[in-house]
Amino acid sequence: MKKVVFLVFMLATLAFTNKDTAIKNEAVVVSSKSSLVVKGTTNVHAFKCVFDSKRIENPVSVTYFSQGDRLKFKETALILNSGCFDCGGKGINKDFKSILKAETYPEIKLILKETFGLNQKKNLQTLVDVEIAGITNEYKIPVKVNDSDKLQVIGTLTLCLSDFNLEQPKKMFGLITVDDQITIDFDLIID
Repeated sequence: MKKVVFLVFMLATLAFTNKDTAIKNEAVVVSSKSSLVVKGTTNVHAFKCVFDSKRIENPVSVTYFSQGDRLKFKETALILNSGCFDCGGKGINKDFKSILKAETYPEIKLILKETFGLNQKKNLQTLVDVEIAGITNEYKIPVKVNDSDKLQVIGTLTLCLSDFNLEQPKKMFGLITVDDQITIDFDLIID
């Protein structure tokens, strides 16, 4: 009797499974020609911190399945070393690492959860979890995709330092303060 129930269960499961739900796993390489730039402002001037894309841990494992006009991802993350940003000088590099709490949390994780609007081909929406300093927040990011000889994903994410319980640093007895909102511009090239 148990065998019959198991067989019926398996047949029912297979009957409701289609090729769209097949899980695929690939390893991709993010090119060193990619760019990721964090931009912010203070009450005095703007700053930008450029990630050294040669330091991206490759290959990146991508596990996904399709569901209609969506791709859903599992355990797919781009992990960035917090110490690999160059803001243009030792002092500001140190301040940036301090903002990110890099000594305690040396990694920033960009966890891809879902991409939808596949029928649009070039303009998609992505759902990403961003983990900074041990705090994770979900963001919906519009991205542009170019798929010529290599896959290129371009987008901008705007977030607030306070979303991650990060304190806005103050310099010169509070006369210079970093604004809460920052943007992350990315241009990822997948080999």
